[in-house]
Amino acid sequence: MRTLARRLLLPGLTTLALTATGCSSTPHTGAADAAAPATLAPAGDGTSQQLDVAAAPQGTPTPAAVARADGKGKTEQSSLKVASYDQASGRAVIAKAPQGPAPKPTKSASPSSSPSSSPSPTADKPVAVGDVIASAPAPGAPNGLLAKVTEVVGKTDSGTEVKTASTTLAAVLNDDKADGKVPVDPSTVTVEPLMKGVTFSWAKGPGVKFGPQSAKLPLGNLRLDVNAAVDTAPDAPASAGASVSGFVQLAPQVEFSYDGGASGGSGPRGATLGMSGEWSSQWKLQGRAAASTGAPKRIPFAKLHSAPVIQVGPVPVVVNLDLTCYVQVEADGRVTLDVQQDVKGDFKVGGSYALGKGWTPISESHVKSTPVTATVAATGKVKGALGAEASVGLYGAVGVSADFAPYLRGEADAKASASSDGKTSLSGAWALYGGFDLSGNLHLQLSLFGTPLFERKIPLGSLNREWALASGHGER
Repeated sequence: MRTLARRLLLPGLTTLALTATGCSSTPHTGAADAAAPATLAPAGDGTSQQLDVAAAPQGTPTPAAVARADGKGKTEQSSLKVASYDQASGRAVIAKAPQGPAPKPTKSASPSSSPSSSPSPTADKPVAVGDVIASAPAPGAPNGLLAKVTEVVGKTDSGTEVKTASTTLAAVLNDDKADGKVPVDPSTVTVEPLMKGVTFSWAKGPGVKFGPQSAKLPLGNLRLDVNAAVDTAPDAPASAGASVSGFVQLAPQVEFSYDGGASGGSGPRGATLGMSGEWSSQWKLQGRAAASTGAPKRIPFAKLHSAPVIQVGPVPVVVNLDLTCYVQVEADGRVTLDVQQDVKGDFKVGGSYALGKGWTPISESHVKSTPVTATVAATGKVKGALGAEASVGLYGAVGVSADFAPYLRGEADAKASASSDGKTSLSGAWALYGGFDLSGNLHLQLSLFGTPLFERKIPLGSLNREWALASGHGER
């Protein structure tokens, strides 16, 4: 999946989940309760800090954060790095990192708790049993590493070899608080095309263009275009060859919050992990698609991946975003379709935790659909979707998964042409619909925040919104 070309999250498709006028849904399902280093206050000492949340600087190595187990309880941005990691054994080699520019200091709750501008005396201290390491992507750990040292094995030519075990963000964020949104750099998105006719564009600086008319792509946006044939009904004439074309354009951002809340070591009082942003899509389905038997025919056309590092105070938090974009066609092999739709909106999808209430899903969207034109000929039914399977998580573990599928559906017993501005030409009964399907789950791995495990996946809820575009009976 990770043949790199450019990377993202195309989660934007999530929002169509909610009608053409906009809608939000936050179902409350029963989750079980159950460089100069900066420092954090010790857990449980009553001095909570408000930490900055920002994108980690690119072009220089991101130092690891280490929570010391020597009784002082501080988490600091250290001079250490993970030189290598073996996932099977949990062994890591810890070495001294190259020196980079001094990090931006974290925001503090009060002047007295501001981090020192001078180097910490423990910044160069070797790791010890009980220390917790939070690292950006490293050799053997492409999605970063969050682990506790269980044994110091000894010195090697590359550094100090240690054995590690899994741990949680509560071990490094302690009683502190953080809340922020970080845009995903489109240039860090990797794309694996799965069929011919797929192109990827992104804009980080001015003057980036795409498409046959060389239109400018807005800064911070990524765009995926597809123009591909789909299976055509065997008896269809050459002029009715089935195809799908269009694009999805997105400016995604990661939403992250954590509230340690002086909870005395029982985990955070609150946390949020999600993805949001603005997006637009346009797509067209033409021809007579082959009949689908059983489940609708799903045709993946691109896989995308991104692992942005967000800096939460001194702690590098790695968010993994994955997306598989697909075309899905459900047809009886009798209908010839020519339909196009433009949609714009914003979206938010993720999970939110509150102490005493557990995890609840987040799904919000505001959608605006421009006029749709469509022609349905012959007798039969067809439904086409341009969708995405997306996941969001931490350090390589899936936390939220969702399947987003905006679709167009047509049925007719003769010939019908229509547009959503009311102009029609028809003979016989016909109907055209636009809609959106959304389903997904919150996963156990959200416990990486330090929250209690829930007993099973929490469904986002199977949501469907459909609206009539045009319909009628008779002749005009």
